Amino acid sequence: MSAQAQMRALLDQLMGTARDGDETRQRVKFTDDRVCKSHLLDCCPHDILAGTRMDLGECTKIHDLALRADYEIASKERDLFFELDAMDHLESFIAECDRRTELAKKRLAETQEEISAEVSAKAEKVHELNEEIGKLLAKAEQLGAEGNVDESQKILMEVEKVRAKKKEAEEEYRNSMPASSFQQQKLRVCEVCSAYLGLHDNDRRLADHFGGKLHLGFIQIREKLDQLRKTVAEKQEKRNQDRLRRREEREREERLSRRSGSRTRDRRRSRSRDRRRRRSRSTSRERRKSSRSRSRDRHRRHRSRSRSHSRGHRRASRDRSSKYK
Repeated sequence: MSAQAQMRALLDQLMGTARDGDETRQRVKFTDDRVCKSHLLDCCPHDILAGTRMDLGECTKIHDLALRADYEIASKERDLFFELDAMDHLESFIAECDRRTELAKKRLAETQEEISAEVSAKAEKVHELNEEIGKLLAKAEQLGAEGNVDESQKILMEVEKVRAKKKEAEEEYRNSMPASSFQQQKLRVCEVCSAYLGLHDNDRRLADHFGGKLHLGFIQIREKLDQLRKTVAEKQEKRNQDRLRRREEREREERLSRRSGSRTRDRRRSRSRDRRRRRSRSTSRERRKSSRSRSRDRHRRHRSRSRSHSRGHRRASRDRSSKYK
């Protein structure tokens, strides 16, 4: 990659797709299904294993450092939960690698003669010591490259102790094996990256394997998968708790609403009873007033008739008196 291309990639990674106003690059968003979510989380096997013996080639989905920068900016504001997609991707990849490892073990078992459990345990011990030496040497080289010479020297001293243990283990294994079978029982499949390891590999070969890009890449992928599983579990637990809390809040609001509605209905009933009572009292008063009014009217009519009858009687009496005179 040229210096200009490296600078462009660095700007994309820092500033995202909108760094220079290029609208054509913004047509594909990081949320698009065509974008590799594992790439956004910096754990796509196609990137990690590039240039190794197990180079997977170009990923079928879009890889763009600018889209990763857009995702990192957006993820600070809201939870996009892309970890679930990345976890599914890595689980599928690791499951396929583990399947190949088991097939390699099976083929290896078919090509090598059967040995007793005791001899197998001794061979396993030699393999374990080989792995320990390889890992220590790889770590010592890394520390030396970082300038930490004292720590590197301490690890090299540990390597010498492990080498002594390995020599003793190899001697025990050699003495327990027939001479004709000793050279055949020399391979083992690495549990991390599925590579074949020799029982008698020298230290340089072991250091190159355990410090190599392939082995370290698989360690990175497996560690990232464990981290994603933990993150997804925590986020799912948090979502479940939020969902439960929202449901409890809704139920609480519904209970309060029902209580409020019940109080409202009680108040309405009370008001309705009060209105009926007032109407009843008003009707009773009206009836009493009407009854008193009718009674007064009857009394007035009776008095009026009585007066009229009395006046008529006096008039008739005067008329009779005037005749006699």
